[in-house]
Amino acid sequence: MCLIVFAYKTHPDYKLILAANRDEFYDRPTSIADWWNDHPNILGGRDLKAKGTWMGMDKEGRFAAVTNYRDISNIREDARSRGDLPVDFLLNGHSSRKYSEEVLKKANDYNGFNLLTLDDEMAHISNYENKVNVLSEGVYGLSNALLDTAWPKVERSKDRFQASIKEDVQLEELIQLMQDEEVATDDDLPQTGLPLEMERSVSAMCIRTPTYGTCCSTAITIDYEGNVEFMEKSYPVGERQEKTVRHSFKIERVNA
Repeated sequence: MCLIVFAYKTHPDYKLILAANRDEFYDRPTSIADWWNDHPNILGGRDLKAKGTWMGMDKEGRFAAVTNYRDISNIREDARSRGDLPVDFLLNGHSSRKYSEEVLKKANDYNGFNLLTLDDEMAHISNYENKVNVLSEGVYGLSNALLDTAWPKVERSKDRFQASIKEDVQLEELIQLMQDEEVATDDDLPQTGLPLEMERSVSAMCIRTPTYGTCCSTAITIDYEGNVEFMEKSYPVGERQEKTVRHSFKIERVNA
């Protein structure tokens, strides 16, 4: 998952409104969002190579998502899979704050990451920052640097997202806005160690290259009554098929 924009407790009807894009190599095997057979309490897509996920939630309304922190020069082949982090949170029962603290104790086991978790609180951590950020009410953007780093795609997505949720919140509109393929100007590009042409390509909210890009978009709302709406749109890239799935459920234990 490489771009997430979300509103936490800023809307009168919704505790969380979120839109996100998952960027990946097209040939990496993935399952579409559904309830998992081996862990029926978890809803999300799944990386079939490492068996983790980039984003998921459970029937109690706990939510977790991970993005890579882009640092090309420090990638380790022996690092643990970052996709395990959301799954572990959804399975172990720790609070968002407690789980974040525990992950930071072993943060060096992973390549660079950002992790968002939500239960009674919402927290962000990164092993490039090494502290727990318990989030207050607000609108946030996260890509492949730290939370709210002002990359062009983060600023653009936040602006479009905030305009979209001023009145009625429609998941279809959130999915649509995440399909923006406009790239940043060279003067605005971050310097992350990629070749210039690739740096341009990945500066878009929705990335399109021959072998790598945005494989799916997700939109989620959680209201204050515990009603969840979850939509995922998969794109026909590589050998993937276009498909939209939607899941609606009532949280078994409503978090404040």
